[in-house]
Parts: sequence; structure tokens; C-alpha cells
Amino acid sequence: MGNAAVIAVLVLIIGIAIYSTVRRIRYGSSCCGEREPAQKKVKVSDRNVHNYPHTYTIQVDGMHCANCARRVENALNSHEGRWAMADVGKKNVLLRSKNEESESELAKDIASAGYTMLSCQKL
Repeated sequence: MGNAAVIAVLVLIIGIAIYSTVRRIRYGSSCCGEREPAQKKVKVSDRNVHNYPHTYTIQVDGMHCANCARRVENALNSHEGRWAMADVGKKNVLLRSKNEESESELAKDIASAGYTMLSCQKL
């Protein structure tokens, strides 16, 4: 009977931990530990792919959730002539740009959002 009680308590503790983690991620608390509300998305006015002759794939360290991806996208999209789309699963950003971009400027913009650019490849 003693072993069954210990197992029941462990199952209960694990269940509570899983429930609270899913609830925290689902209802707006970011995995980054910040308690502030999610940022509003910076919308790109020009969504015609043909108007962006330069395309880059940027590897970003530190993106773990949708809020992280939005912060990186906002940092890049806040500059006119850019259209960034972050992929948390691949931990990269597809950046379309109307102008040639320098790696140092992109790294600085991503760092301003609190993340690190690992690499940048022009496609």
C-alpha cells in the first residue's frame, strides 16, 4: 500500500507540472520568463514578394516560442523595405528586403530584440 501511495503522489505532481506548463505557454506567458503581454505585430505594408529582390536566411539563437519569434520579426520589420518571417521550429528567419543588407546591421537589429544572430546566408 505504501508504494501505491508514493506512485499516486508522483503522478499527481507530474500532472500538475505538465498542466501548469501548458497553461503558461498557451495563455500568454512566454517561455522566456517575461511576464509582460505579447507585443503587437509590426505589419508589413507591401506583401508582394516580387518587390523584394534580396532574400536572406538568418539563423537565430534563443527563439523558443511564438513571442520570441514576434520580437525578432518586429525588430527586423520596423525598418522600411524589410519583410521578416520567423520559424521557431527551425530557429531561423526568412528576410526579404528591397535593399542590400549588411550582416552587421542585421545582427545589431536582432540583438536589440535580445537574441543572437548565428549566421546569415543570402539566397
